[in-house]
Amino acid sequence: MLSTVLLFIIVAITSLAALNWEALSVVSAVSVGLTTFDAPLGLLMLGLTSLLGVLLVAYVLSLQGSVLLETRRHTKEMQAQRELADKAEASRFTELRAFLENQHSQGHTTVMARLDSLETRLAARAQESDNTTAAYVGQLEQRLVGGPGATE
Repeated sequence: MLSTVLLFIIVAITSLAALNWEALSVVSAVSVGLTTFDAPLGLLMLGLTSLLGVLLVAYVLSLQGSVLLETRRHTKEMQAQRELADKAEASRFTELRAFLENQHSQGHTTVMARLDSLETRLAARAQESDNTTAAYVGQLEQRLVGGPGATE
């Protein structure tokens, strides 16, 4: 939109200058403050307007170039930050995996220790039960045989 308006203004100035060239090129007394000289005032004003237009275009182009360079620098910084964040996230996943493996191995060790303890207690209880059963069987045999120590 703005480009179209600017283009229209440039075309209007150019066409007015071309159509009124004779009026622009009329020599008249031009005062610059301290001195006065004879020159075509219209052409002088047209030249200054053209110079102003060229300077403004150069300014806009330099501003746009600096914005593009800043955008490129910002994009590179964002990419570096993204890579840093990805590395940090990968590191956290690695730490989590190590933690989970450690917890798994600790849990396995704990379960195995409890199983060993239970197995030992079960073996002791089985041995105790065997001894008790053997003692009862021995007492029953003595009663049946009627040997010493048999109670009647």
